[in-house]
Amino acid sequence: MQKIRTATFEDLDAIAAVEAACFPAAEAATKEEFAGRLAHYADHFWLLFEDEKLVSFVDGFVTDTPDLTDEMYADASLHDAHGAWQMIFGVNTLPEYRKQGLAGQLLRRAIADAKAQGRRGLVLTCKDRLVHYYAGFGFVSEGVSGSTHGGVVWYQMRLTF
Repeated sequence: MQKIRTATFEDLDAIAAVEAACFPAAEAATKEEFAGRLAHYADHFWLLFEDEKLVSFVDGFVTDTPDLTDEMYADASLHDAHGAWQMIFGVNTLPEYRKQGLAGQLLRRAIADAKAQGRRGLVLTCKDRLVHYYAGFGFVSEGVSGSTHGGVVWYQMRLTF
């Protein structure tokens, strides 16, 4: 049975474990970083559980800054609950649960919530191989991002309402 909900601080260990399974260490947020994020914007974490096990999540904060910067990953206090843009920092699905549309369910929920909250849209960065995936949700590539997070080339994607 699947369930989608926003996060609480009690989800910290499960969130950190899923992140560690999904990203290389240089790109993954740490448990401490997630603790800060949950303290500032737990309601901007969308979690998908399968039989009580966290298998996928999407997270990110809200800001008036239109572009996603590396500073945002590190400083959860930059979250502005009244900001215009919903940033997406991570789209995570445990490897054994991929290719089932779970991340897509969470992205559609994050998009619907951002629209209901009156945001201008959503912004994320992704690797080149995922540009087409996010385009399927209406995101438009704005080219190579200024982000150097994890020493990787990222593409900024924007979905404007």
